[in-house]
Amino acid sequence: MIGKLTGLVDQPGEDHVILDVGGVGYIVFCSGRTLSALPQAGEVASLLIETHVREDHIHLYGFAEALERDWFRLLSGVQGVGARMALAILSVLPPLSLAQAIAAQDRAALTRANGVGPKLAARVISELKEKAGQYAVSDGLAHAAGGAAPVAAAGDAGLAGQAEDAVSALVNLGYRRTEAFAAVSRTARQQGDGASLERLIREALRELSS
Repeated sequence: MIGKLTGLVDQPGEDHVILDVGGVGYIVFCSGRTLSALPQAGEVASLLIETHVREDHIHLYGFAEALERDWFRLLSGVQGVGARMALAILSVLPPLSLAQAIAAQDRAALTRANGVGPKLAARVISELKEKAGQYAVSDGLAHAAGGAAPVAAAGDAGLAGQAEDAVSALVNLGYRRTEAFAAVSRTARQQGDGASLERLIREALRELSS
């Protein structure tokens, strides 16, 4: 099994790059994000590799960072996704944005990826929402998934409901669910259990406009 390749960028393609390692050209499939981060042809690049071995082929998938590789593994394990669609999702949503979208149950963000419809987006969220918090490294993301509950810093059911209402209000104002969720998450933790719905909305709006 191949875990990492370091070589010269030979021929970049639409969804892959040929990496020349000691005179051997490896075809490595990558997300658009990883491909755009590669140096120019003839320069040295290193990619973490996920090797998929099937009866009729061996495919190599490359990643510029471990976090993207970890999310590729998670996405590939969802029924109906597969390796190519996992790359398509990671091409439009970097790992942190993907974690935020799943935690916020933002199906619209996932459907931006080619081939991902609302039903598949819902399945991805359902299967990965419990794991999204493990990859949440931003102060703006609650550290667990599953609807409104992570928004409530102290786990109070009433606050969770108000926080979800605040997210819905911001979405109705035209903000994307993911960014509304992140703003309300931060506001809820800062304001504590006694924060009113009006205050949550007002402070979240202030943060979104800053």
